[in-house]
Amino acid sequence: MTLWNFLKDKIMLLLLHLLCMLGSFFYFSACGVNTGQLFLFYMAWLFLLTVYLLVIWRQRSHYFHQIFQILDTLDKPYLISEVIPDSWRLEDRLYRSVLKDSNKSVIDAVHHMETESTEYKEFIENWIHEVKLPLTSMNLMCDNRKASAWTPKDTALLKSHLSELENDVDKALYFARSDTVYQDYMIREISLENVLMNVIQRSRPYLIQNHVRIDMQAEAKTVYCDDKWLEFMINQIILNAVKYKKQDNCLITIRTRKEACSTTLMIEDNGTGIRQEELGRIFDKGFTGSNGRKNRRSTGIGLYLCRKLSRKLGITLEADSVEGEFTRISLIFPDGSQYFGRE
Repeated sequence: MTLWNFLKDKIMLLLLHLLCMLGSFFYFSACGVNTGQLFLFYMAWLFLLTVYLLVIWRQRSHYFHQIFQILDTLDKPYLISEVIPDSWRLEDRLYRSVLKDSNKSVIDAVHHMETESTEYKEFIENWIHEVKLPLTSMNLMCDNRKASAWTPKDTALLKSHLSELENDVDKALYFARSDTVYQDYMIREISLENVLMNVIQRSRPYLIQNHVRIDMQAEAKTVYCDDKWLEFMINQIILNAVKYKKQDNCLITIRTRKEACSTTLMIEDNGTGIRQEELGRIFDKGFTGSNGRKNRRSTGIGLYLCRKLSRKLGITLEADSVEGEFTRISLIFPDGSQYFGRE
């Protein structure tokens, strides 16, 4: 609180003292009081008023400085009313009472929203687990059906759609859990080749149906990560490559590069590419870009989830693209052996 702002706040008090001085001056002049005595009287008045204002200003500045210091150290600033310093002033006590009542209302509303959000997430997770059962059964039916009116092409198409539906269900599940990754992950040394093979095998019907060729140039390298969450991220990147392919010619090249303190996994496709002005926004939630507007199935959630999960897992996610030529997504894993590689 600056002195100037404090004086502006006390403008009515200053005007009152000025009026009192003027009134008393005319009264004492009419009574014949000596001018020298009047001068000494008003100098004493101004001195006492100045001292009073300076003392009050120092007290109020110190009080509010304490409050702001406490506010900076609080993890939850809205609880400031619970730890605000005591004050003998009635004005401060009333403000504190108002803050307490207001904060109680806000905290109750936040708790209500958190409860609703938790219930919704639990419902979504339960629904996803339930809907996975019929999906699994339908896949088994397709695998085990011997004599049928279906042609192999129909079966392959159905399995492709089932694979796509399962991927959408997984996306909903991981979206619901994305804020609580720390409760459901285990960082350990895993093989990138095994993770990639699991992803490809799982999406094989969908990839075959879309005539996708995989050029695996990844060497047998290991990284420190959670294999389940990493499989989801890689799967989303591959599905995006298929979604924005050039007609029936889709080639996905997967490479790895080992560096001094990191390992990089690069997934590159020969699809439609991304405009340079849109490249910096492809990880934003809901952003589909010019290509997404042509593809009605695009939601702008897949890469957003990848960026969100990568930050929580300590992975750097980068994108490079030339429109009409290629798109390359790189996952950079830091060397975690010094933290997770101990016995």
